[in-house]
Amino acid sequence: MAAWGLLLRAGPRLLRDPRSSTTATSAPGEDVWLKWGLLLVPLTAFCLGTWQIQRRKWKLDLIAQLASRLSSEPIPLTLDPMELKELEYRPVKVRGHFDHSKELYILPRSLVDPEREAREAGKLTSHAENGANVITPFYCTELGVTILVNRGFVPKKKLKPETRLKGQIEEEIDLTGVVRLSEKRKPFVPENNIEKNRWHYRDLEAMAKVTGAEPIFIDADFRSTVPGGPIGGQTRVSLRNEHMQYIITW
Repeated sequence: MAAWGLLLRAGPRLLRDPRSSTTATSAPGEDVWLKWGLLLVPLTAFCLGTWQIQRRKWKLDLIAQLASRLSSEPIPLTLDPMELKELEYRPVKVRGHFDHSKELYILPRSLVDPEREAREAGKLTSHAENGANVITPFYCTELGVTILVNRGFVPKKKLKPETRLKGQIEEEIDLTGVVRLSEKRKPFVPENNIEKNRWHYRDLEAMAKVTGAEPIFIDADFRSTVPGGPIGGQTRVSLRNEHMQYIITW
């Protein structure tokens, strides 16, 4: 009878759900992981935000450096490929004459106009006129080679050379421009159509092959503009700078 009494008194403890003890012991462990998880969220956001701040500073410094390079004194153009790679956005000077019979057209393009762009900053629409940049082979008499020169912007109605004969310079001239390198096709940008002479990005090797020029490319400066001709000075320093948006997000 005594044993039976002990069994009855112990019964509730023996019949208790065994999982209850497991739950009780595991709860503290789960709390620890939850706390670590909650701590990692703001810590990760802080690290990403700090990284974006550093990236933004680097990008702004690079933009300022390139803008400063644009305003530096022009130097004689070099033909050394290794030197050219370090000269993008650097002004250079050449002397020679154009071969207008082999013009190429990069399009669509809008006129680079800092004053208009400043007025329209933040607006959803732009009133920029669309057209093309005219790329013309230029024989450098002192270097003995032909290079490619972006003479500048023309509106659609002036795309054909016969509509701007007054601006087709025939004589030998001194020309100043900035070195530009070849560029890769960006997402959603159409492929260049060589047969139709419709170029959408600078592929210097392909352009050189079509025109017989060297794969050397310069943007003529604004002072190269002549009445009736393309508008020079169409160099745009355009590095994507979305780091402030990411900083705010994080």
